[in-house]
Amino acid sequence: MLEEAGEVLESVLKASCLPLSFLLFVPAVLLLLGPPPAAEAAHEFTVYRMQQYELGGQPYGTRNAVLNTEARTVEADVLSRRCVMMRLVDFSYEQYQKALRQSAGAVVIILPKAMSAVPQDVVRQFMEIEPEMLAMETIVPVYFAVEDEELLSIYEQTRVASTSQGSASAAEVLLHTATANGFQMVTSGAQSKAVSDWLITSLEGRLTGLGGEDLPTIVIVAHYDSFGVAPWLSHGADSNGSGISGLLELARLFSRLYTYKRTHAGYNLLFFASGGGKFNYQGTKRWLEDNLDHTDSSLLQDNVAFVLCLDTLGRGNSLHLHVSKPPKEGTLQHAFLRELEMVVESQFPEVKFSMVHKKINLAEDMLAWEHERFAIRRLPAFTISHLESHRDGLRNSIMDTRPRVDSKTLTRNTRIIAEALTRVIYNLTEKGAPADLHIFTEQMIQQEQLESVMDWLTSQPRAAQLVDKDSTFLNTLEYYMSRYLKDVKQHYVKADKRDPEFVFYDQLKQVMNAYRVKPAIFDLLLALCIAVYLGVAYVAVQHFGLLYKTVQRLSLKSKQQ
Repeated sequence: MLEEAGEVLESVLKASCLPLSFLLFVPAVLLLLGPPPAAEAAHEFTVYRMQQYELGGQPYGTRNAVLNTEARTVEADVLSRRCVMMRLVDFSYEQYQKALRQSAGAVVIILPKAMSAVPQDVVRQFMEIEPEMLAMETIVPVYFAVEDEELLSIYEQTRVASTSQGSASAAEVLLHTATANGFQMVTSGAQSKAVSDWLITSLEGRLTGLGGEDLPTIVIVAHYDSFGVAPWLSHGADSNGSGISGLLELARLFSRLYTYKRTHAGYNLLFFASGGGKFNYQGTKRWLEDNLDHTDSSLLQDNVAFVLCLDTLGRGNSLHLHVSKPPKEGTLQHAFLRELEMVVESQFPEVKFSMVHKKINLAEDMLAWEHERFAIRRLPAFTISHLESHRDGLRNSIMDTRPRVDSKTLTRNTRIIAEALTRVIYNLTEKGAPADLHIFTEQMIQQEQLESVMDWLTSQPRAAQLVDKDSTFLNTLEYYMSRYLKDVKQHYVKADKRDPEFVFYDQLKQVMNAYRVKPAIFDLLLALCIAVYLGVAYVAVQHFGLLYKTVQRLSLKSKQQ
């Protein structure tokens, strides 16, 4: 029997009988269609989860962090319980809403490696979308990932598979579905949970004036934390890295002036780097409560001349002084406003300066500017910024990266503030100093110094959920302030356990795995092919005699021809 079978096989190969040859090669074909080697079957990459926090009892962002579902792109007709992948360059709020309406299992937004290369129209559009994404709470996990070659390949393969579902022919859909590669997206982390006893840290330092005990105090404030739709991607270059850079540079300049008795002014200078600025200025709020309500001796309780808040100073040719109440003539805050106008007009005519008056709206969940925290406590305060409106998307965007800050502009704006502040402190205008007098030369306010500080600030995300009290960032900031200021100390804010004003959540950075898988229809077709193959083999064995005679007849006919 084996000899006959061998003869049959030899005859089949010689005759090139298509059906039987195909029968013999089916296993090899099925193996080729099978899954790739394990080394190519999965790709691991880091993902950054969308914000999840509560502020004043109101939840924001995404509530879920666990993902285990098949990938699709937004072109697919059905997105329910699928991981919807989108590229930033093609992203739109309508597509995002489509995924949420269809109860997608998750959304993964792929960001380019070089954010500075993103077209400006895409940047502006995404800045407008970010607040909308955070304005409503969603149960759909939303992640961001930085593209690489493997991730882009996964996206393209998924897009092709998703697009094929819209074909007109059912046969084409079946064929594409059976042959396309699918990807199962799985996160490695657990479900997110509230972080208990989280501390928001602020830093205070001072330069004591020369003279009596009841000297007026000028407070200079800037919040250091950043904010965006994803905490781990929030580097906050202009908002508010530029403000902190300006505060540190002012501390350096006035520390030199306060070193010598001849230039030691009769004003106390109090510098405050606040935390939690992006969460309704929690650090500033607690600092005011500690100094005004819970202590008997504080510079804030005595004679506060005014509070100057620095915010977004790194772009544009305009500066705006935001006030809750216009300063009255004869006050020191009005003198500062007048000096700012004079310095800009006489020394920096390319800069457009204006005062913006906006009343405090206590009905809003968030205060507009940091000076409003002080104004609520009846302290004269204002914020200086190149932004005309507090609603500008730049203040809360992951697009606010280092290239967004122009070092020359930041240096110029810092110099304008330093010149005006110096003229107020030393009363130079009343003493007859000309308006075009340059108090600080370019050598004194060094662009390289501000650039190095900006590079350091933007080298790490500074979201309030990521900066703990023992972080390297805070230690470095405290060291930097201690070089120029006295009595540098930390202040902490911890949410009340019974009625917390803010709640942060973990699992903001995870590892995601994309496993290459075949769809269920492929398993069905594979099982069908195997059944047909076994059926044909069974019939061939059962009717071997007839098969043998047929093969002999075909072989003889082939030889005769």
